[in-house]
Amino acid sequence: RVSVKLREFPPLSWHAISNRSQKGDGFLQTTLILNGSPHPNGDTAHALKFLTTHLNGSVKQISAYIAKVALKIQAGCAIEDEMQQIYPLLESCDNLVLASPLHFSELTGPLLSLCSRLQTYFSAAYFRNAPSPCKPKKASVLLVGGGTGNPEKAYSTARCVFRCLNVQECYPMTCCHATDHMPVLEDALFLRNLREMADFLNTPLQSQT
Repeated sequence: RVSVKLREFPPLSWHAISNRSQKGDGFLQTTLILNGSPHPNGDTAHALKFLTTHLNGSVKQISAYIAKVALKIQAGCAIEDEMQQIYPLLESCDNLVLASPLHFSELTGPLLSLCSRLQTYFSAAYFRNAPSPCKPKKASVLLVGGGTGNPEKAYSTARCVFRCLNVQECYPMTCCHATDHMPVLEDALFLRNLREMADFLNTPLQSQT
């Protein structure tokens, strides 16, 4: 039997999670963004900044590259790391956004590592028939990239993650796959899609209306 010594981590720093609150008309929701980009001023960051300016309510953003999340999964997710602070955010948010640049046509490695820690939700539902602790929510996927790949694999992975988080409605994939030719903020169609994504997230679930 292998003995594992758990590392102690301080509370999530502002580097790992940032908060913003904004009043809006009508439904005020909490949106959680899982950001898989390593670049604080890259195309993903610029796209998220544009998106969040159009979101109502509270917005929390977690950087998968900075959050101290272990790779190993144990039964019941017994590892004591920053995921213990991320789980409640995932369970209570109204909206979830997965944002990532495309690396080999997939979500980035650190974002995949973070998402692998959500296996505990799948196990609870599949093996123990336990009700989901996650609030019913909306979700969307924001991808940026360029070159000869395509975003379909990354979108499929994100949808798989959403299934174990009680996502009831998912916005169609929103992707700028031309960043090798232009910055995202110059892609008018992509920006329009981001505004429509924000409109989707700013309205409550149909089951709540």
